[in-house]
Amino acid sequence: MKPVAKKATPAAIAVLRQATALSPNRAKASDGLLPSAAHIKASPNSDHNTGLAVDLTHDPKHGINCVELFIKLQDDKRVSYLIFQGRIWSQAKGVLKYTGSNPHNKHLHISIKEGYGNDESAWFPWLGKAKVVGKIVSKVKRLPKKKDTK
Repeated sequence: MKPVAKKATPAAIAVLRQATALSPNRAKASDGLLPSAAHIKASPNSDHNTGLAVDLTHDPKHGINCVELFIKLQDDKRVSYLIFQGRIWSQAKGVLKYTGSNPHNKHLHISIKEGYGNDESAWFPWLGKAKVVGKIVSKVKRLPKKKDTK
C-alpha cells in the first residue's frame, strides 16, 4: 500500500484551481484529491494516496470537456497516466482498455509523475486565460494601536 499523504501536491491542487478559474460555473461533483477510506481499501496503491493524483469533473457544457483533455494532456510531461471513459493512457503503453472497478465516466483521473508535484504551471494553456468573475475590491483599514495596560 502506498502511504497516504496528509495534503495533495501543489500540482494536483493547481489542476482544480485552474479549471475553476477558466470555467467558474463548472460542475465539481466528481472532483477529488486525497482518497476516502473506501477508496484506500479498494485501491491501496492509488496515486491519490500520495497526493499525486486528481479527479476533474467532466462538464463540457461549462468548458471542461474531459474527452478533449484526455487527448491534450497526453502531451504534458508532468502526466504519468490518464483514465477516462473506460480507457487508460500512459506514455509507455498508449491507450488501453481500463479494467478497474470505476470506469471514470464522470471525471478524468490525472496522475502526476514524481518530481512534478510542485509544478503549478498552466495545465490547460489551449483554453485561454482565466475569467475574472465578480472581482472584489476592498480597502484595508488599519486598526488603532493597542494601549499599554501596564
